Amino acid sequence: MKIAVLGSTGSVGSQTLEVIRAFPDEFEVIALSANQQIDRLLEQIQIFHPKVVTIGSQTLADELRLRIGAPLPKILVGLKGLCEMASMPEVELVVTSVVGMIGLQPTLKAIQAGKTIALANKETLVTAGKLVMNEAKKYNAKIIPIDSEHSAIYQALASGRHEEIERLILTASGGPFRGKTVDELARVTLQEALKHPNWSMGKKITIDSATLMNKGLEVIEAFWLFDVPIDRISVLVHPQSIVHSMVEYCDGNILAQLGPSDMRLPIQYALSLPKRLTTPWPRLDFLMNASLTFEELDHETFPCFDLCLKAIRQGGTFPTVLNAANEMAVHAFLQEEIRFIEIPMIITEVMEEHESLNEMELRDILAADHWARATAKQIIERG
Repeated sequence: MKIAVLGSTGSVGSQTLEVIRAFPDEFEVIALSANQQIDRLLEQIQIFHPKVVTIGSQTLADELRLRIGAPLPKILVGLKGLCEMASMPEVELVVTSVVGMIGLQPTLKAIQAGKTIALANKETLVTAGKLVMNEAKKYNAKIIPIDSEHSAIYQALASGRHEEIERLILTASGGPFRGKTVDELARVTLQEALKHPNWSMGKKITIDSATLMNKGLEVIEAFWLFDVPIDRISVLVHPQSIVHSMVEYCDGNILAQLGPSDMRLPIQYALSLPKRLTTPWPRLDFLMNASLTFEELDHETFPCFDLCLKAIRQGGTFPTVLNAANEMAVHAFLQEEIRFIEIPMIITEVMEEHESLNEMELRDILAADHWARATAKQIIERG
């Protein structure tokens, strides 16, 4: 399998390369991309010898060219480079693990080129789910989810027919602030928010997990990926992160996928389909994880989750605006410009100002994204 990894220096991208390296007879890296982490990209180039790499700016591309030496891979730049890389004729599977809205257009290019997509970029389906799924159907492109929750559902759905699905049940760890009150959240620090109890992830997704925005975005993704009404997708807090998600069928049977908190497992599954490879990663030890508990999600303390449900129910460009406002608010929090509890406040204000479009092309989605970012920026700067 010849693979392009978009966002190879991030958490999911790096773990994807771990999987590829563990199975050298199964996978070959054709292309890699990074935004700014040139040192890490250089290391990856020296190990995997890709034919093409993409970096975030021309300045970094020039530096990379000087530092690589011979032989040089083809070096592309920015969004244009990502789109070219994702649609290369020799690439069979594209791993989209970039963070943010920048993942949408390269994913669409890969779909239109008929590639298989191993999808880790939430924004692709959150902002443009209808467009993306219609294009995938049109070009017969398979989309395989990498997120552990969607991978779990994808696997459990193999045991029944679509019309037999009663309910999808996503699980959530609850994040670092599970059990805290709104008053307590008003005093949390950036360092506390970045300490996820179970998963090792990038900063943005870690903050999204702390606000439970991430779980709301996953519900939106599941709505598009699995074509199940939003009212038949539910979430349970499962602090141990062993049961990754479940599917309940009409006969009352519930099928769950269990495993360690290790992203390499769903990544390997997405890359190796339709077969399973014998994994070198640690296995689940039930005796070390004897207690599996479940709780109701705290909607009052974590309003970002309900903002996601509101956005997908309103439809149109509301999910795009939700996502863009969240990205801006999370960035501001990471820069310590706002408090943790201000994240949902900013998103709410942006959504209240938005007038949605219902029938959307790519340019409408991009315009809504641009408007939401500008509006959120004004709110943040206003303080």
